[in-house]
Amino acid sequence: MDEKALRQLLGQVKTGKVTLDDAVGKLKDLPYAELGYATLDTHRNLRFGFPEVVLGEPKTVEQLLGIVGALVERKQTVLVTRLQPDKAEALLARFPKAEYHPVARIFHMRQRKVKAGLVAVVTAGTSDIPVAEEAALTAEAMGAEVRRVYDVGVAGIHRLLRRREEIQECHVAVVVAGMEGALASALGGLVGIPVVAVPTSVGYGANLKGISALLAMVNSCAANVATVNIDNGFGGGFYAALISRTKGRR
Repeated sequence: MDEKALRQLLGQVKTGKVTLDDAVGKLKDLPYAELGYATLDTHRNLRFGFPEVVLGEPKTVEQLLGIVGALVERKQTVLVTRLQPDKAEALLARFPKAEYHPVARIFHMRQRKVKAGLVAVVTAGTSDIPVAEEAALTAEAMGAEVRRVYDVGVAGIHRLLRRREEIQECHVAVVVAGMEGALASALGGLVGIPVVAVPTSVGYGANLKGISALLAMVNSCAANVATVNIDNGFGGGFYAALISRTKGRR
């Protein structure tokens, strides 16, 4: 239940269209829904406009069906990340109106319209696209318009310079890069918008499965760069969408 739906329900109670007992029934699990194996935060949508997101990778099909079913029943948008294809197949069989994006490993079912701002998702290389798509699809699920700017890493900086103006027009940029992770600092110095850096585990041995890129991004001398965890496209996209929504209201 979002704020609009809550206000509508309270208005119906006030006018007598809905009884007090019926309203209590609809609100009784507003803070959370106890499923036994999960305690679903049904209040999150009311707090900041988007429901709880589900990490699919470690969960069983039965658990996912229960959690997604609880969200659908409450007319909340569903976003499941890191979802394997076999689990996605089971969810799609139960919820055919949903979509599965295999590159990003995201299962998405839109239930309510949400609005955010303009987000650029930028990658250093083609190998960073799976994490970038996780970020892009997450931001889109939160109502953002996403501009994808892929394969513009520092090995050919002229490619980035050609797209600089397009990125600058956005409210926030998500930069996804592996190897040495230099793209976040390079872009941060070129644009006057917040940059959310996402290090990836793409790279050779000294990349240390993303640690080198992470340390480079955390130590960026560009003051507009903030960094999330390795391969955390979801976190980068979610945070960027929140920033864009705030800026879009001004």
